[in-house]
Amino acid sequence: MVGKCKKKGIMGGTFDPIHIGHLILGENACLQLGLDSILFMPSGNPPHKPHRPGRATTMQRVEMVRLAIEDNPHFELSLAETHDQGYTYTEETLRRLTAENPDTDYYFIMGADSLFQFEHWKGPEEICRLATLVVAVRDHVSEEKLDAQILHLKEILGARIEKLDTPNIDISSETLRSWIASGHSLRYYVPNPVISYIEEQRIYSRN
Repeated sequence: MVGKCKKKGIMGGTFDPIHIGHLILGENACLQLGLDSILFMPSGNPPHKPHRPGRATTMQRVEMVRLAIEDNPHFELSLAETHDQGYTYTEETLRRLTAENPDTDYYFIMGADSLFQFEHWKGPEEICRLATLVVAVRDHVSEEKLDAQILHLKEILGARIEKLDTPNIDISSETLRSWIASGHSLRYYVPNPVISYIEEQRIYSRN
């Protein structure tokens, strides 16, 4: 008897810092698409580039993700893109993951804005072959415009695309970094363990 394929979502990004928008998106993807788990995949930084002031290090970003997702059994930390080579293309990551886990179907989660740039990514055809694209609907992108782009990508790339109905959390990591630097509270925007870690490590602080 052939075993049932696992269904895993992938959420990549810098997570600098991770916030409730990321977590709500992951949870809704699990529920709406019946996924077994979501891989939270922090990107790496090239070792030859100096650490940017006002930003977290790669290991700090990894730890913040770990703290944010540790109480959700459907969330997993993946270090697939956190390595000495720095940045990794999605195509390469998916090729490696599918080779290592042939029993798993992958769902690559992205925002609506990214979908409009997708055909200019490296290896979009290969990404579509290896994973289903999951697009989070955003208030500032009309339903008609999004549907037209989905149809376009299906026609030119043979893409499998699912729309995700999820609350539009209008917050960005960039905004949160500026709040921290100015002493603004992160309460309810960032999980409490992550807030404590940021304070202990004095990440993003100007002092």
